[in-house]
Amino acid sequence: MHFTEFNFHPGLQEGIEASNYETATPVQEQVIPAILAGKDLIASAQTGTGKTAAFLLPIINRLLEKETSGYVRALIIVPTRELAIQIAQHVEGLSYFTSISSLAVYGGSDAQNFVGEKKALQMGADIIICTPGRLIAHLNMGYVSIKGLQFLVLDEADRMLDMGFSDDINRIIAQLPRKRQTLLFSATMPSKIRKLAQQILTNPVEINIAISRPPEKIIQKAFLVHEPQKIPLIKYLLTRKPYKRVLVFCSRKRNVKLLTKTLKQNGLKVEEMHSDLTQSQREDVLAGFTSGRIPLLVATDILSRGIDIDTIDLVINYDVPRDGEDYVHRIGRTARAEADGMAYTLVGEKEQNSFFAIEKLINKEIEKAKLPEFLGPAPAWRSPNKNNHTPFKKHSAGYKKRRS
Repeated sequence: MHFTEFNFHPGLQEGIEASNYETATPVQEQVIPAILAGKDLIASAQTGTGKTAAFLLPIINRLLEKETSGYVRALIIVPTRELAIQIAQHVEGLSYFTSISSLAVYGGSDAQNFVGEKKALQMGADIIICTPGRLIAHLNMGYVSIKGLQFLVLDEADRMLDMGFSDDINRIIAQLPRKRQTLLFSATMPSKIRKLAQQILTNPVEINIAISRPPEKIIQKAFLVHEPQKIPLIKYLLTRKPYKRVLVFCSRKRNVKLLTKTLKQNGLKVEEMHSDLTQSQREDVLAGFTSGRIPLLVATDILSRGIDIDTIDLVINYDVPRDGEDYVHRIGRTARAEADGMAYTLVGEKEQNSFFAIEKLINKEIEKAKLPEFLGPAPAWRSPNKNNHTPFKKHSAGYKKRRS
């Protein structure tokens, strides 16, 4: 389906064309009409499906149909600063040829930014993209102009609940107008998300295009290693062929710092991303990685979701993610849009059960790669624990139909 078929506002259509959007993705084909029709919505969509544009485009279009000022008209709540910044950039690009105003509101910024946020929330902005804690800080001061709110979006709702934002979200929602259109997006649909949806949505359309599997086009391989072999193996993988952009995930900050330091000492152009950095440092690193100025980034799971870059050639898991869904989100950073990609996972000897659990979750046996001989002998793969192992059956392709 071509974007011209949605009959968007001319200024928005110009922004769509300038952003090089041509054909809608499956999630966009289903989500956009539901939002344009004024329906509440609960949607589950795999990473890289075009989810952000799926809710931004119809919201911007509907805001353009009736332009008012003095109120926050659309509120998008997200779990991390990085995601808030990226969605704000999406809004800016898509609405460039319109009068829509927007602002990202997130913690960790300086006093001058707080003053700017206060002004926008007080005077009104069409679209506010925010993290829960920062918004509550402003709401508690009593000046946020939300009487004219038309749209509430909870993006990556499962991640927000996992991060402990449940009480914050409830406090925010309690202060919002009851008459609004509410949209909930979640990568997974555990019972706590279903419960939240029942509390805040009214007769929602349900769209499910999410499956706990990475895209088939990602080439996945796993290396079983002793811990001291991990950094030498990563150095080998990074130098055996040229990559334009590589993202390495570590579960611990100390591993991020050690790996980054070692790779720099070996002449590689690399930066790190973790919670110890200041907000300005994070923004500079992310901008450098997005632009290609920084070709190699080592990060904690702070970037496993919410980074929207279509040209990451390779994702390396320095360790096995603690949760199978995290694995899906980590390697989902590559092979986005029409691009191909690779994902390597380094499995420590004591991480095998966790790795087998991931294979069970994604219903696929990942190729076991041979360790280069110069690194010495590798541990032996043991048989999967029967509690983690199930036969790998073929899943049928396709999407679950929308239910309203």
